[in-house]
Amino acid sequence: MHPPKEQRVVREWERNGTVSAAEARAAARDFMASVGCDDERQAEAVLLVVSELVTNALRHARGVTALRLGHSDLGLTVSVSDAADEPPRTLPLDPARPGGFGLHLVRDLAGRLEVEWCPGGKRVRATVPLS
Repeated sequence: MHPPKEQRVVREWERNGTVSAAEARAAARDFMASVGCDDERQAEAVLLVVSELVTNALRHARGVTALRLGHSDLGLTVSVSDAADEPPRTLPLDPARPGGFGLHLVRDLAGRLEVEWCPGGKRVRATVPLS
């Protein structure tokens, strides 16, 4: 699967496993301000997607190798790269179990989740549509 061809503004941030969810959210806030995203609902959705994808990479994939943020006519795209060879796993929803809701939330906010295999790991991408 490929990113939208209409993508105009892209910012990449490489930290090789040391990025925290808070740092990634701060980078996303700065990026959204730079592209004029003033839709509060979309901004909150993007920040949730960033948090979930970065947290998953930190917990299950030996950390984040890159964060890529893009803006297009389709919306705001969040891509998180990591060094793990395993695809992200969506657990069945179980209210009795803590956690396991992140990828469900990302799919709800972005519509779909894409995984692209690249040298040394994978990139997980979600596009939050324009409101």
